[in-house]
Amino acid sequence: MSNGRELVFADRAEAGRMLGGALRKYAGRNDVTVLGLPRGGVPVAAEVAGILRAPFDVLVVRKLGAPGQEELAIGAIGEGGVRVLNDGLLRSLGLGEEDVERIVAREERELQRRVVAYRGEHEALGVRGKTVIVVDDGVATGATMRAGLQALRAMGAAKIAAAVPVGADDSVAALAREADEVVVLEVPEWFRSVGQWYAHFDQTTDDEVRAALADSRRMRG
Repeated sequence: MSNGRELVFADRAEAGRMLGGALRKYAGRNDVTVLGLPRGGVPVAAEVAGILRAPFDVLVVRKLGAPGQEELAIGAIGEGGVRVLNDGLLRSLGLGEEDVERIVAREERELQRRVVAYRGEHEALGVRGKTVIVVDDGVATGATMRAGLQALRAMGAAKIAAAVPVGADDSVAALAREADEVVVLEVPEWFRSVGQWYAHFDQTTDDEVRAALADSRRMRG
């Protein structure tokens, strides 16, 4: 948690190394799996998994952006048919069921595209009975992370930890209602976006996600 001195991370790799240090109690255990939220959470998660010597995979979820305000999340969807909606925000924006279904249909197509693009012929790592650490590069609204956490509950994970380098105070509090543990390095008093807390915050590409997963598979043999 923040101690009054707010960090700015050099990049996602540095943030991942620092986050991995905060998670060292999970190192070397054979029941731990690390999952990164694509795309930006993947390079962070790869560093965490390396430090913990844990298997690493992606957890594919998609934020549902409000029409004309794509950065404003009205909810999110995840693998396995999981859907998280902000009902209060939907009401305030005047969005009905048909609006939501149209947005979901578009993002579902992209979710399935990413599953195929990232994993190809490889199956997802099993999480049933496992301790799962879900990593992103930060949480603003937290809708995407919450979708991932709910998906993992449905998949039978034994314990779920949400881990991020930085997050908005109210969103971090919301994660605590979904996860068994929340690990966050910084909860700044003034939070506008995740990117403001990184010196370098380039968009992570699909190729970078595939490369990180390939490296992890090679390490697992």
